[in-house]
Amino acid sequence: MISAFANTWKVPELRDRILFTLGMIVLVRLGVHVTIPGVDASVISAWKEFAKNNQDAGTAGGLTAILGIFSGGALQQAGVFALGIMPYISASIMVQLMTAVVPKLSRLSREDGGRQKITQYTRYITIGIALVQGIFVARSLITPENIPYMGGIGEVMREQGKRLVADPSMLWQIQTVLTIVSGTLLLMWIGDQMTERGIGNGTSIIITVNIIAALPGSLVQTWDHFVGGEGANAYRSVMMVVMIAMLLLVIAGTIAITQAQRRIAIQYAKRVVGRKQFGGQTQYLPLKVNYSGVMPIIFASAVLSLPAIIVQQAFLDADWARKFLDLMTGSTYYVIGAVMIFFFSYFWVATMFQPSQIAEDLKRNGGYIPGVRPGKPTAEFLDFTMTRLTFAGAIFLSIIFFLPVAIGAAVQLPPGSMVLQFFGGTSLLIMVGVVLDVMRQIETHLLQRHYDGFLRKGKLKGRYDRLNQDPGSSSSSNVVVYLLAFCGLLVVLAVAAWIAHS
Repeated sequence: MISAFANTWKVPELRDRILFTLGMIVLVRLGVHVTIPGVDASVISAWKEFAKNNQDAGTAGGLTAILGIFSGGALQQAGVFALGIMPYISASIMVQLMTAVVPKLSRLSREDGGRQKITQYTRYITIGIALVQGIFVARSLITPENIPYMGGIGEVMREQGKRLVADPSMLWQIQTVLTIVSGTLLLMWIGDQMTERGIGNGTSIIITVNIIAALPGSLVQTWDHFVGGEGANAYRSVMMVVMIAMLLLVIAGTIAITQAQRRIAIQYAKRVVGRKQFGGQTQYLPLKVNYSGVMPIIFASAVLSLPAIIVQQAFLDADWARKFLDLMTGSTYYVIGAVMIFFFSYFWVATMFQPSQIAEDLKRNGGYIPGVRPGKPTAEFLDFTMTRLTFAGAIFLSIIFFLPVAIGAAVQLPPGSMVLQFFGGTSLLIMVGVVLDVMRQIETHLLQRHYDGFLRKGKLKGRYDRLNQDPGSSSSSNVVVYLLAFCGLLVVLAVAAWIAHS
């Protein structure tokens, strides 16, 4: 595996793609720390210092944790990338479900140029979602003491005698909404460029980078809690070792389930065309155990968070609204979420997996499953098999959804601790999926150039759909050089600003 990483720099095209991706990641993280104009950055800095000394500050349980994760901290930072890439993800999910349900969109997706039109519709919907969410963010910044994920900022503002927004006029609100929407559109463009010129799926990499960005702070917080903080003892040190061992086991189990699949044998009949013989061999139809991936957890989180956000903005002064918000940040959130995960797991499979179409394609190409008659019996067999696999996948997703809270209770960590997000939930599934996808694509480039992959025996499971990718879509060396020079200039300016501030 070490030699495979060394060989990545011997392939010019692969090296340019990796460097281009790294340069874009620097731009993404830069936008997170650029504060929205009109927002007092000194108040946010003081609140961060307050949150370091109070682990319960700045946490909101399961309800708003996903918002902070996907924005990479830009939401708490009040940065120009406050919404992150989440509006585009939401629009993509909506359009994908509508494509499976609406016949007109389904026909459009199969036409020439239809996918481009659907992508254009997705971007329009992204702008609409970003506008609505941007209005909510602008209004919440005016009264930050009511924001669940910025707990304690009201006390900080009273101590400093400042407001987070000094002049919350209508002009400022319009400017803030436009800034936030522009940041989301810029992230969407960066994701497209990373997909085309970089390595891996750009949107997924942006989300993964934002998740990993919270890891150093989480490790420091965990070390202070178990070893360096008040009340540290030998028992807490042992619990930290146990937590690290559990983390490795959870990651290994997640990778195993993510890669797990049921391989169904497909036999093709022999046929002779001219002097050539086709068919007669056995192939396999892979059915993944976790077919829906992370989508059910995202759906459940989005559905549960929408009513809470509306109540928070419209009925915050009502007693029943506060009780409702308290209810949605406790164990009730996870119970309802687990039920929704089961529902959305089957819903996703029902809309995306089409056994009748697969059976028809097999019959048309002379393929059949041994022991199963072609046509309708094949579709029923595939539907029955996928139903059982979906049940196992739904149980796995529910366990992953519950895991952070269970581990936090076992090792006595606060429920809002960010380090728990790396033990399960959306964060872990996305990181595992993205890392595996990037490794598959790097391995594909290495195998094309007759280098060994990451594994000496076999290959990483997955589709090698970029084997015939157009080399012209990769980033040129000049673009990479200019991008790295720009990132280097930013680093120098940042270091100089830090020295001057110190």
